[in-house]
Amino acid sequence: MRDTVTDMRFPPPIALLVGLLLALPDPAAGDAETGPSPPSNLTVGEAQRGFATHAFSVTALERHHEERIRALDWHSAALHSVLELNPDAPGIARRLDADRAAHGPLFGIPILLKDNIDTAGALHTTAGSLALMDSAPAQDAFIVRRLRAAGAVILGKTNLSEWANYRSKHASSGWSGRGGQTRNPYALDRNPCGSSSGSGAAIAADLALVAVGTETDGSIVCPASVNGLVGLKPTLGLVSRSGIIPIAASQDTAGPMTRTVADAAALLNVLAGYDPDDPATLPLKDNPPQDFRLALRSDALKGVRVGVMREFAGFQDDVDRHFEQALNTLRSLGAVIVDPVSIPTKGKFDTDEQTVLQYEFKDGINRYLAARRGAGPKDLAALIAFNETHRAQEMSWFGQDILLDAQRAGPLSDSAYIDAHERAKRLAGPEGIDAALSANHLDVLVAPTLGPAWLTDLIDGDHVVGGDITSPPAVAGYPHITVPMEPVHGLPIGLSFVGTAWSDAALLGYAYAFEQATHFRRPPRFLPHLSE
Repeated sequence: MRDTVTDMRFPPPIALLVGLLLALPDPAAGDAETGPSPPSNLTVGEAQRGFATHAFSVTALERHHEERIRALDWHSAALHSVLELNPDAPGIARRLDADRAAHGPLFGIPILLKDNIDTAGALHTTAGSLALMDSAPAQDAFIVRRLRAAGAVILGKTNLSEWANYRSKHASSGWSGRGGQTRNPYALDRNPCGSSSGSGAAIAADLALVAVGTETDGSIVCPASVNGLVGLKPTLGLVSRSGIIPIAASQDTAGPMTRTVADAAALLNVLAGYDPDDPATLPLKDNPPQDFRLALRSDALKGVRVGVMREFAGFQDDVDRHFEQALNTLRSLGAVIVDPVSIPTKGKFDTDEQTVLQYEFKDGINRYLAARRGAGPKDLAALIAFNETHRAQEMSWFGQDILLDAQRAGPLSDSAYIDAHERAKRLAGPEGIDAALSANHLDVLVAPTLGPAWLTDLIDGDHVVGGDITSPPAVAGYPHITVPMEPVHGLPIGLSFVGTAWSDAALLGYAYAFEQATHFRRPPRFLPHLSE
């Protein structure tokens, strides 16, 4: 396991780049044991065609990404996006190579998991906190079991904003006590956003083919946007929450973080499904989700009525200019643009959302911690006490004010919680997104996801520009996908598509049509061997 990062000094850019170049293996070189090396920035489809034609092996692909992690992510403390590698991954890859008949939909695909998704066995699950290093979940999360059954190679766990960014209002996204500060691979002094920071940075830097992130409000789409990725926050209940360290049961979900829309659809096909232990997935019991790849058509926007949410733009001139360009692309693809439209309840459920999160976090984290095996805190009060005792490691940059507020919350039977929960869901969903869609006979809403990545500031915390679009679909439990727009001065930005509940397939189709018409995604230019 990799050592915890404690030294947060940024090395000079030239010295860092030289170190990276010296550490990175030659991508053209093969290996007598694994065979030819695979190319960089593969898609899921390209990797599986490579396996089928014996252009490279699963073992070679696993080793390729493990070597990239050691060279680009760990050497000179460059990205801090991957916390640890799975020591079982090479053996899993060899077994898959030996049994090519045992194909699954993600056969041989190296995948990284955010470190709040339970993995039993060799890999830790800590939410980035040193408090959970000596305890473990009893079993894999439901979605991890599905990934293993689908033939995926679990490569390792990614860094995150500690406790999925639910610890302090003054936190720096991407920092955890266990992993240090994750950096944005497009500019190392800029932030990767959170809380799925490591998942975003790692996939942008081609440290695996795909990753799974989680979102309560913005934690998939924000890091996807600023790292030049496709990120999908699914409808609540499409993907099981069992075995995911909770913030809020009414908003939490896992989702894909990938370099292409097609990869997001392929990953979602495996993640989505009915879980008897998660009541939110009950609608899928008798109606399993379709193959999301069927929605991927280049003409998917033809005749689609698209509402432009100007109220979520206007925060940065370059972003506005590229947003106008994106709207022109949508028109050229046959979309009917309705401009402007608004969510009538914008800003009216923010306070209720915070109330709901406090109550649900305390309830959920107490139950989760009590079920873990081994040492470590067994409830929120003990977690708070651990942080105080280990203040030098855990609270050198910011405190735990959010945890303290949550500890003061009462049980879920409190009328304050019940009223806030009902009001927030109604205002964000039926009276918010649904009202905006129905008033204008719309199929989907669009807006810029947020501005470019900001400079990381461990002292004063995040300086996010824009990003308000994340809250309505997060609180409503509705789907939200971001896809790359044209970068701003080399820094990625995203275009958001937001729809009503269970419109995930349609959103994937719209994002795919836009992606195929633009191809704005570019790998980080200064990292060696990442050029296309």
